[in-house]
Amino acid sequence: MHIAPYLSFNGNCRQAFEFYEKALGGKIEFISTYGDSPMGEKTPPDQRDRVMHVSLKAGDFMVLGADAPPQYFSQPQGFSVCITLNDPAEADTVFNALAPGGKIQMPIQETFWAKRFGMLIDQFGTPWMVNCGQ
Repeated sequence: MHIAPYLSFNGNCRQAFEFYEKALGGKIEFISTYGDSPMGEKTPPDQRDRVMHVSLKAGDFMVLGADAPPQYFSQPQGFSVCITLNDPAEADTVFNALAPGGKIQMPIQETFWAKRFGMLIDQFGTPWMVNCGQ
């Protein structure tokens, strides 16, 4: 079984995933807009460039996303995307790559359960936890 977070955005999904591609050292494997879809002609012109689906692979990690239809978007809350790494230096690198323009909730640091752990909400509103266990 594989579980992958599916993130919703309000028109800035492409920018977020291009940011995640660099921050996570991953690769966008697929991206499609509402305008590219079979319903593209029926999509309002101002929504055709919105992302209908995107997938990003980073190591063994897969993250998916889309721009929600405007009337259905809500700000993320009640969860965090957790990245677990084996190398403390890599955990620092990933945390610092996700942080610009965001809000650090807990700076990355050593804890009683981890060599490195930190929490932040990135510039696109996605909450992240970066963990490197003992």
